[in-house]
Amino acid sequence: MRGLMLSKTTALRQLDTHRLIPAKYSENDASVLNRIATDEGHLQDLFDLDHATNDRLLGENGLVPGIARHELVFGVPYYRIVNATFTHAHPLGGRFNAPDRGAWYAGFEIETSLSEVAFHKSVEYAEIQRFDDSVVYADYLADFSGPFHDLRGRAEASRHLDPDSYVDSQGLALELLDAGSAGVIYPSVRRHDGTCLCCFRPVLVGNVRRGASYRLSWVGTPDPVISIV
Repeated sequence: MRGLMLSKTTALRQLDTHRLIPAKYSENDASVLNRIATDEGHLQDLFDLDHATNDRLLGENGLVPGIARHELVFGVPYYRIVNATFTHAHPLGGRFNAPDRGAWYAGFEIETSLSEVAFHKSVEYAEIQRFDDSVVYADYLADFSGPFHDLRGRAEASRHLDPDSYVDSQGLALELLDAGSAGVIYPSVRRHDGTCLCCFRPVLVGNVRRGASYRLSWVGTPDPVISIV
C-alpha cells in the first residue's frame, strides 16, 4: 500500500497559495531586540547572541543537521522567510515533516490557511484553558509547479490524515523525502473541501510575495474572530 502512495503524483500548477506567518516574524517588521536594547552597543551584543542561536543562520552556514546549505535559497525576495521555514522546525514536527527539518505548508485557499492556523493556535490556548489573545498573521503567497505526491481522493490515505496524530504521516513523509519527492498535496483536515500543500524543497517555493494581513482574536471561545488588518 505504501508503494502505491509513493507512485501517485500530480503535475501541479498552482498559483497564489497562502502561508500565514505571525507578523512579528515578518521581514518588514523591526527586530524585537530593538525594544529591549539600551543603546547601539547593547543592541549589537544582542544581535550577536541571536545570530549564534538562530537556526536559519545556522542552516545557511551548513550547521543544521536536517537540511543542507545547498538546499536553501539566496538572493530572491523573502529568501529569509523561506529558509526560516525549513530550518525552524516545530519540536514535534508537523503532519508531513519530522522535528529536524521544516516544510512549507500552504493552503490553496486563504480560508483553508486561516482554518488551519486557527485550529493549531486554539489547541495551544486550550492547554492553558485561556482563550484571550489577538495575533496578526501575514499572508505569504507562493506559486508551485511540478509533480507532487497527491493524497486527494485516496481511501488508503486516511491514516495519513488522522486529525489527532502525525505518526503515520511523518513516516510517509520520510519515505517521500528520501525518494526525492517535491512534497504532498492533501485535503485539509481542518476545513471541509479545503486543499493543503506541503513542499519539501525550498527551491520549489516560487515567486514569494507579501499578501494581506489578518488579525485573529480569541475572546473566550476556541473560534477566533478574523478580520483583515
